[in-house]
Amino acid sequence: MNVERQAGLPQSILLLLGSCLPVLGAVLLAPILPRMQEHFADTPGAAALVPIALTIPALVIALLAPFAGMIADRLGRRPLLLGSMAIYGVFGLLPLWLESLPAIVASRAGLGLAEAGIMTCCTALMGDYYSGARRERLFALQMVASSLSAAIFIAAGGMLGEHGWRVPFALYGLGLLFLPLMAMFLWEPHGQVAASAEIADGGFPWRALSPLYALSFLAGLSLFVVPVQAGYLLNLLHIDAPQQIGMTMGANQLGVLAGALGFRLISGMPAPRQIFLAFFLSGVGGALMAVAGSHALVVIAVLIYGLGIGLMLPTLITWVMSLVGFHQCGRAAGFFTAAIFAGEFVSPLVVLAITGGVNSVLPTALGIIAVSQLLVAVACLALPKRAKQASVAPATGQPVRG
Repeated sequence: MNVERQAGLPQSILLLLGSCLPVLGAVLLAPILPRMQEHFADTPGAAALVPIALTIPALVIALLAPFAGMIADRLGRRPLLLGSMAIYGVFGLLPLWLESLPAIVASRAGLGLAEAGIMTCCTALMGDYYSGARRERLFALQMVASSLSAAIFIAAGGMLGEHGWRVPFALYGLGLLFLPLMAMFLWEPHGQVAASAEIADGGFPWRALSPLYALSFLAGLSLFVVPVQAGYLLNLLHIDAPQQIGMTMGANQLGVLAGALGFRLISGMPAPRQIFLAFFLSGVGGALMAVAGSHALVVIAVLIYGLGIGLMLPTLITWVMSLVGFHQCGRAAGFFTAAIFAGEFVSPLVVLAITGGVNSVLPTALGIIAVSQLLVAVACLALPKRAKQASVAPATGQPVRG
């Protein structure tokens, strides 16, 4: 392996596209949830199983991403990534033919297994291939790409859902298309496996990272409020067409995109203030959703809500990765991924616990979540400022300046 090998545009594009695939797993089905629930109306427990079909990948990612990070640090990112891509394509396509709702939920769990490896390895490889300002730019672009793809995928899910609730699952075949390209253009950082295997777990900076992982959990919970609940909120306004629901959630993702792009503008601000602004905007957007009486106001609310989410995630991942060295990127990325997706999984369960399954209570639940976000925003101001350490150069393990 050539020690001087440098990542360029092909590697950046593939890692960004790979980071979009777990987003596809999360949002593609959101516009068709009401139609899935109608199709499986006679299945016992369908009211809970249909939303879980959307979010079960997040639970599996939350459980397995830390282990994926450890495997990536010790055995290598590339083989884990390629295997995960193959599993993603197979399990993602299965619901095209499955007739049982529990079987579909099981296939979605298999999809989550693959997504745990994909998201962790893509993020870790970004940390391996790049350093300093280039690394931070790529993490911001990761959020931009994810947000833009989410808007596209949600709209695509709504349009394809018009032809049947199964049709959107065909897009999971993208994983099989990306697999040979990743095998061709991505490589394992030289010496990474041997060096990482010698690192003791005790060196991991848990004290510094634990508060950030807690915020990442809350960010994941916040992230899934709109994809899961917007359709039901619009139903209260007598709007039930999948295309309209998809376009509304697309507005949310465009807000996320704008927030991610705006991250560059506030990157000089202390990280606690960035997190404050992120949760504050989401809280304001959530409060507007809770009182919205028209489709137009819902669109404005989810747009503002998305602005906050767009600032949250690049701020958190940049902060997390700045606190670890080269040999810990996999674990840091794995636990960050786990925290985000754990929050995504519990998000609909939190809303269900507040509403008791009564859809008319949904605005109240959204209001409670909004107040909680505003309180978290204020608490974030008490966090210590980012303690930046030197980035670690890929392949050499030597400090570099960004």
